[in-house]
Amino acid sequence: MAILETRARITSEGRQVFSGRVRSSKEHRGKASKLQFDDGARDDMAYWLMKSEPGTWSWDDQVRDGVAEWDGVRNYQAANNMKAMALGDCCFFYHSVSEKSVVGIVEVVRLYYPDPTDPSGRFGMVDVKALRPMKRPVSLAEIKAEPRLADLALIRQSRLSVLPVSDAQWRIICEMGETKP
Repeated sequence: MAILETRARITSEGRQVFSGRVRSSKEHRGKASKLQFDDGARDDMAYWLMKSEPGTWSWDDQVRDGVAEWDGVRNYQAANNMKAMALGDCCFFYHSVSEKSVVGIVEVVRLYYPDPTDPSGRFGMVDVKALRPMKRPVSLAEIKAEPRLADLALIRQSRLSVLPVSDAQWRIICEMGETKP
């Protein structure tokens, strides 16, 4: 049995884009086939920001390991954000606590699956791959000072560890960090 999951969104240019994936009963635990209903570009990509304490897991750790699981999330909203991720979605890697800055970009390479570090069995994790560092880290103070980022979830929901980022916010932060989107 196949299930078609679709989503539609409006790009910042006002273009409506449809995307989806097909899942069968054999394709489980995040193994999905991606469909694209547009010109072939990844216009359906969603963007995220994932926070990590550099003393626990840093950008350098992520680069060293290449692909690693993003585990330990124990907030339902953050877990739901990870469940909404698709293969190929990009995420800002954010150093929290002392540094408070976007330092790199990772890509989702494995969809949400059970987190073995959760004894309750209620939470899961995704795997991410290091793509590139920000040429210039973008601090929380800079983000707060940018009026176009006033609605960024990082500012509105500061305690959330995995947050959505809009297309426009993604481009602005990449521009601030002198990094290719």
